[in-house]
Amino acid sequence: MASENHFQLFGLPLRYAVDDAALEQTWRTLAARVHPDRYATASAVERRVAMEWASNINEAYRILKSPLNRARYLCELSGCDIQAESNTSVDSEFLMLQIMLREQLDEAREQGRPDLLEALAGEIAQARETMMREMAQLIDEQHNFEQASKKVREWMFVEKLSQEVQASLNDHLY
Repeated sequence: MASENHFQLFGLPLRYAVDDAALEQTWRTLAARVHPDRYATASAVERRVAMEWASNINEAYRILKSPLNRARYLCELSGCDIQAESNTSVDSEFLMLQIMLREQLDEAREQGRPDLLEALAGEIAQARETMMREMAQLIDEQHNFEQASKKVREWMFVEKLSQEVQASLNDHLY
């Protein structure tokens, strides 16, 4: 079951766009092969190897299942380091969008308005859809991993904001 990357492990082409059903089915098949119950009577070494494979399979699945993580992984495979912690530069248009969305979040929180939070969650969902389309174009069509890396960093900002919006919504539910 040795493989060089997650796509090879799952028998998928090295592309951003993946067949979700094929990914799910392959994950189930691979996970069943190394399930701990199958190795209950095996030696300690065999059980440890099976556990390592199960961990690798689950990690690969987690990365490939998530559009953002998959884009990041593809950029890194191409040699583009995302530098998420150290490179926070974004283009001015995206920066303005971030400022506007953050102001909307602050306003909704200050006013205690879950309806504004819901509207903001909708805007973020649209931004996420746009980013997925852009990733498919940048990675699969243009093979522009440098630009895709920049978009991944932007997408990470959007996801962080999404988590804050969801947390604020949850605060209003209880």
